[in-house]
Parts: sequence; structure tokens; C-alpha cells
Amino acid sequence: MTILHNISNKPLGAALAVALGVAVPASYLAAPAPVSAAAGDLDSAVAALRGIGTMTADFTQTDRSGQTLPGKLYLKRPGKIRFEYAPSAKMLVVSNGKSLYLVDYEVRQVQRWPIGSSPLGALLDPSRDVKAYGTLLPGSSNDVVAVEVRDRKHPEYGVITLVFVRDSSAPGGLRLNSWVALDAQNHRTTVRLRNHSYGVAIADAKFSFTDPRRTGGRR
Repeated sequence: MTILHNISNKPLGAALAVALGVAVPASYLAAPAPVSAAAGDLDSAVAALRGIGTMTADFTQTDRSGQTLPGKLYLKRPGKIRFEYAPSAKMLVVSNGKSLYLVDYEVRQVQRWPIGSSPLGALLDPSRDVKAYGTLLPGSSNDVVAVEVRDRKHPEYGVITLVFVRDSSAPGGLRLNSWVALDAQNHRTTVRLRNHSYGVAIADAKFSFTDPRRTGGRR
């Protein structure tokens, strides 16, 4: 699903829509001699996702042309996420647990779609069975666990590859390091995380927004 096909002509528009979508980092998944996935890694990845109650992290989002935006990520399971981009982007991606919103403050438009209908559904949708739709991919080392999630009955949902790094301090012993998502229109974006904090208090108000169609403001 393309979110920004009719919102604006910003170079980063498609990437923001997919924030949501991603190109696989070659250093993780395209090693000359890939390491086979270990037995039980899929269960471990599922446990790591379910073990995240709340999380904040700095992120860097790169679109398919190489343009990059930084920002702050807020995650509260089940279903809530906020991509708080640098002010220059004049955009926001936020989920309230049911719907994912793309808010464009520059042109005062908002688009919405169910969290389960985007590649991020694997991360956000509590009803999405990651194990049922997940396939382990070979990584570049034994410390990397990569899981590709796709629903073959619903190709319009897109594909997301979650990349974890073994870290005993992270929930389930795996730190979500990045993800790679590809939407139904083959739009790709890379989101990489750093400076993770787990179990932090995040108010539900963080997952709401001021509608620019009515106020023109930003929140």
C-alpha cells in the first residue's frame, strides 16, 4: 500500500509512507558466506518482540535513493508507535493501537490505514502471528537473527524483515536492531535503531496528534 502517492512530491515522501518499509542492510543479510540460522531462533525472535512492553530509541530512516532522516521512536505494545521526525521533515507517523496515521503538516493532510495492513503489522498488530508467517534468513554472523515476515494470502500487506542482534540486556536476549520493509508497490526504506531504552513510562497521549486539517498545528 502506497501511502504518499497523492500527498506531496517530497523526495522523502515514499520513505515516510513506508517507515514502514525497507532495504535490507547488506552487512546483515548479504554476507559472502552467510551463517545458517540456528534452531530455535524464530522462537527467540518472537519472544523478543513479545517481551517489549515499552521502548524508545533513536532511529535513522533511509529511503531507496539514499536520503536519510533522523528521529525518535516510541513503542508501546500492543500496537502503539510514534516516529517523531526532526522538525524539518514536517511529518509524523503514529499508531494509536488500531490505525496507523501519516500526518503531513506541510500540506495539512492525514492518511490512515489499519495497522495490520502495512508491513509494520508484524511489529504492531497483536493478532499477527509472526511465527506462522515468519521465515528465518541467513545472517552475517551468529550474533545476527533475521526474520522475514510475509502473509502470502495478502501480498498487499507487504514484507518486513526484522533484524535482531544478540544482546543479553534486551528482552528475550535479542535487540531489534533494524527492519526492512517492502510495500506492495515495491517502495523500500531502511530504519536502523540505536540507544534503546526498555520499560520506560510512555503516556498514551504520545500516540495521538493534532489534526492539521483543522488546526494547522503540529504535535
